[in-house]
Amino acid sequence: MLTKRIKFILLILCLSYCIGCAQNQQDKGQPFSDPRAPIGDSLLTVPSTVKPLLDVWMRDTYVMLGPDGSYYLTGTTASPERKFDGQMHCWDYNDGLYLWRSPDLKHWESMGRIWSFDEDAAAWQKAGKLIKKGTTSLNGDPLDSMYRAVWAPELHYIKSKKKWLLIACLNGNQGSFVLESTSGKPEGPYRNIKGNEQHAIFDNIDLGAFEDDDGQVYLIGHNHYIARMKDDLSDVAEPFKRFKETPYSKEPYIEGVWLTKHHGKYQLLQTVWSVPTSNGQYTYLRKEKPGEQLHSYDVVVAESANIYGPYGPRYPAILEGGHNNLFQDKDGDWWSTVFFNPRGVMGKKFVQTCRPAVVPVKWERNRLKPDRKAAADFYSTINTK
Repeated sequence: MLTKRIKFILLILCLSYCIGCAQNQQDKGQPFSDPRAPIGDSLLTVPSTVKPLLDVWMRDTYVMLGPDGSYYLTGTTASPERKFDGQMHCWDYNDGLYLWRSPDLKHWESMGRIWSFDEDAAAWQKAGKLIKKGTTSLNGDPLDSMYRAVWAPELHYIKSKKKWLLIACLNGNQGSFVLESTSGKPEGPYRNIKGNEQHAIFDNIDLGAFEDDDGQVYLIGHNHYIARMKDDLSDVAEPFKRFKETPYSKEPYIEGVWLTKHHGKYQLLQTVWSVPTSNGQYTYLRKEKPGEQLHSYDVVVAESANIYGPYGPRYPAILEGGHNNLFQDKDGDWWSTVFFNPRGVMGKKFVQTCRPAVVPVKWERNRLKPDRKAAADFYSTINTK
């Protein structure tokens, strides 16, 4: 009996030692990204000088510099003529995609609606999805009878193909799609590429594109997915696959994925909500439970030498600036888009929410952060009332 007990104790000690060694090895190898959110760090937070550029209700602001020297702006919009019982929104439906143009990021002209459900959509895009009566949005807005909104548009000029692509997604879990301009102009008209004439090309939201230095084009999908496109951009050339990443120990809900390149490395931008902890700090490890207090909508960045990964540890880059894209201006300086998310504690401090804006950013030691001085200089020269 004593011998069996000793053997059992030795076995437990051995297992404990092995688990401890494995944990130490994990810690040493940094298998997870640091989930701490540096809330209150003014050097990483969207500067208070940043104001809406347009008095247009918009989420998921997107801006790019076209080959003609003009800047183009789009985003998730509400139907202009719709009457709302409460606050404006597009959780259930809207009428299509709109575009604005500027010579200098300061003065914007509307180019109108460039894609319409009624006039341009395929049958599967028009169909919509019924909403159960009494359903409300995440913000408590009463929803109408059908999900049929187009969200998170991105406008891309593919240099190697001299072609304009307009990419967006549908609400109600109806997937994403890619459109191509038939006129060779950013305002379209647009038609579905072959890969999504009959169905969504990607079965989730937040689809975008990235053109690499060699002219190869990739579609980047919600959270963590990538697929190379065919050379003629008519469809994907491979199934979507997951990036190899350095995750958090418990992955939260992540959205607003964006891919770019800097100092020869791929930069994977994602958006994560910060939440408070019991010790007065903040983390990106959410409980994902009803009533959870959200704080700020933050951009985190990870870097890789290979487009598919592995991507290194994520780091917080732009606090309160989530679901953004990066672009370079005519001088080669970097910018990020902003839309002032009304959800979370941070939304209460914004004078206006769901409005398009841009913030200058910079790379310090190859890490992304807001450029506070450049932001103050830029907004001091324009009237944003």
